[in-house]
Amino acid sequence: MTRAIWTGSLSFGLVNVPVALFSATEQRSITFNQFQAGTTDRVRNERVNERTGEEVAYQDIVKGYDLGGGEYVLLSPEEIAAAAPGRTKTIDVTGFVDLAEIDPVYFDRAYYVAPPSRAGLGADRAYALLREAMLRANKVALATFVLRERQYLVSIRPRADTLVLETLLYADEVRDPVREIDTLPVDAQWSPQELDTAVLLIDSMTTDWDPERYHDTYRERLEHLIDEKRAGRIVPAAPQAPEGAPVIDLLQALEASLRAARHSATASTDERAGASEKTVVGATGAGDTVATPAPTKRAGATGRRKAS
Repeated sequence: MTRAIWTGSLSFGLVNVPVALFSATEQRSITFNQFQAGTTDRVRNERVNERTGEEVAYQDIVKGYDLGGGEYVLLSPEEIAAAAPGRTKTIDVTGFVDLAEIDPVYFDRAYYVAPPSRAGLGADRAYALLREAMLRANKVALATFVLRERQYLVSIRPRADTLVLETLLYADEVRDPVREIDTLPVDAQWSPQELDTAVLLIDSMTTDWDPERYHDTYRERLEHLIDEKRAGRIVPAAPQAPEGAPVIDLLQALEASLRAARHSATASTDERAGASEKTVVGATGAGDTVATPAPTKRAGATGRRKAS
């Protein structure tokens, strides 16, 4: 079972709801150690004084803030700790907003908020009531709290089974794209037919959000490579994927994409219809095949942006 990484209470108004915080995600990427080529000798990183070349013990290291021009402000671990906000035991709700008002670029990391173990019936009821009220109001809470000596701005949104807390970036941590990227804003013109065709292409590719359909294919290839190498087999390098050609005629490319998307959707429907045919043995005669209608997929529904 997942262990709580923080326990305290969720505070809004004069109401305090005991809660615990659990990581909502896990890192599944493959990590590697470093070795000297041709050997099984591990390569270690050392903390070395760049002037003397001598190794420096961890307890003798302080941190420095670069002022530029070779000038630094040096701070000891104790000085940094003294500036930390200090631990808190409450998540203080400051208000409620519509989820659509928060630009997804501000979302950072997700956690589940749940009643702590042995919280008691009263705490469970308060938690369930808060979640149900937020669902009915269709609102998310904005709050602040301290985790691991860092103060976070967070959103808390309700799901059918839990509350989800997501840390948010502060405004000065999100770059202004127009200021940072010299090719923005884009000044371009297009014809009504190009726009209509692009919208049709989007409509034809609209589907339901199903996270189980997506896989980390790079991690799967790495796992296969590791298994093959462990078995002593040589794995040939995969050919490089060709780079996409620049679009010469935008309308022609859009129309070709639309035809391909519609063909793909038709083929997918035919596959589902074929898979739903059942061989029936009985009154209709042994081996007769009866086609049952394939379930139709509701178009136009899309999953909302995470906020996980």
